[in-house]
Amino acid sequence: MRVLLIAAIRQRRILRQSELAFIALACLVGIGAGLLTFGQQFIAHGLQRLLYGIDANRLSALAAIDHPWRLLALPLGGLSLVGVAYALRKRRAPIDVVEGNAMHGGRIPLRDNLIISVQTMLSNGTGASVGLEAAYAQMGGGLGSLAGQWMHLRRKDLRTLVGAGAGAAIGAAFGAPLTGAFYAFEIVIGSYVPASIAPVVAASLMGTVASQWLGVEPYLIATSASLNLTFTDYLAYAALGLLCAALGIFIMRLVTAAEMNVQGSKLLGRWKPLVGGLLLIPIAYISPQALSSGHGALHLDLLLRPALSVLLVIIACKIAASVISLSFGFRGGLFFASLFLGSVVGQAFAQAINLLGLGFTLDPVDAALVGMAALSVSIVGGPMTLAMLALEITHNFALTGVVLTAAILSTAATREAFGYSFSTWRLHLRGSSMRSARDIGWSISLTAGRVMRRDWVSIEETAKVREFRRRVPLGSASKAILNDRQGRYAGIVSTATAHREDIAPDAPLSSIATLKDFALVPATRIDDVLKSFDRHAVDELAVIDANDSVIGVVTEKYARRRYAEEIELSQRELFGEM
Repeated sequence: MRVLLIAAIRQRRILRQSELAFIALACLVGIGAGLLTFGQQFIAHGLQRLLYGIDANRLSALAAIDHPWRLLALPLGGLSLVGVAYALRKRRAPIDVVEGNAMHGGRIPLRDNLIISVQTMLSNGTGASVGLEAAYAQMGGGLGSLAGQWMHLRRKDLRTLVGAGAGAAIGAAFGAPLTGAFYAFEIVIGSYVPASIAPVVAASLMGTVASQWLGVEPYLIATSASLNLTFTDYLAYAALGLLCAALGIFIMRLVTAAEMNVQGSKLLGRWKPLVGGLLLIPIAYISPQALSSGHGALHLDLLLRPALSVLLVIIACKIAASVISLSFGFRGGLFFASLFLGSVVGQAFAQAINLLGLGFTLDPVDAALVGMAALSVSIVGGPMTLAMLALEITHNFALTGVVLTAAILSTAATREAFGYSFSTWRLHLRGSSMRSARDIGWSISLTAGRVMRRDWVSIEETAKVREFRRRVPLGSASKAILNDRQGRYAGIVSTATAHREDIAPDAPLSSIATLKDFALVPATRIDDVLKSFDRHAVDELAVIDANDSVIGVVTEKYARRRYAEEIELSQRELFGEM
């Protein structure tokens, strides 16, 4: 046992010092992520085959539900989620891979990974309008987190390994390693860093190879697209990008509004997923393409090219199904669903342009690929991720340029008008300050309790100004903390103010005290501390405990210096200078 422990310690040292060893570890994580992707896909699609009696086709590619009673699988899935939620009723909400990397330095508990994966597979497997990418990325990134924690990796390396695992899982699902790598950079890690390129790309390649070796069918296959794209096409597809940005914002706000109303309903109680499953039945009966993530329907529509009226019905049904699924408690992502929805919007846009007779026409396949990327980047983020996806499924550089143009316009418009992706928006509603996957965990741990000083001058609030002048002469201290008779915080008195000639010596100190009703607590984050200094225009703030007793004082000068030091340290770690 001692020999194994010594070997493990030596291996950890090698990983902390050798870039090649770290890349090799990332490759192993990538292989594991590819295997996990295959396993989750097999389970979810196995459930669909069992519940809906499908064989070769995907669930969303069904022309019609031949046996409507099979749609009872939707409320059955909701009921299973009710059971899972009841079993986990005393636990906190699980940490997803984006939140874990941004706020917890890549540390994600194994149980959280399993919870999110099980809930997502149950939701997708029973037909809810959610994608499996949440489970894929969670288990891939979670595998990287567990491996990194076991190896005691540094925070920066741990975050990179989590991103590598998540990217490998997405690359394995799509059969597109570059897509997986850019997904890791843009969605999970939150930055492009030279030191992270090799391990992330290597992991994504190995994950894709592992999934293809197991016979996993890529989510999107190569599609021939036009080579002759004019300036007019660029303008038209730019308009499509802006349209998709508006639609993406509408969907995110609609999901949020519905979720807030549903989750706030006492009538539904814990049975929300069951009710949501019942509401999905008529939508799925009208259009089976609203079921699951929509991968099968995407291929079907590109092949059949439905009429504009049919496409509009599909869009309405898919949006309604996605909103109901997410707001009523089904678990999953909008990435795969937004790809399908964007492709339908693109085809509808092309048909509408062609019917208007504007002197030029758009190819529905090209428009579908552009719309797919533009809507996905509005909801999920990551313009380069979607550009690489277009390149890897079409091998057409000209079309990739158009896709990138539309994606950039879409993400810029979304950030200007909305400011968040879907995942960060939902975390924002729960009180989080994160706007991307970049590392902000250091700002959470840097609190008023860590930057306060423990030496200060205190005086009773019942004392007179005369007593203050005697005990706190000019030059001895800039301020004094007032305490009431019970020792609780009662405000701050400036020494300069107390020594002013126009202040009567027998005046009570409480009459010249400031900030009587405001003080910090030890858990106040550094960014909130700095905002408090700006808001109150002071240079010192008291820190109090649960009994309102003063335990420290924070000065603005020191707080800002510590904040700048932590930012510099974070940047140096980010660029590999530590």
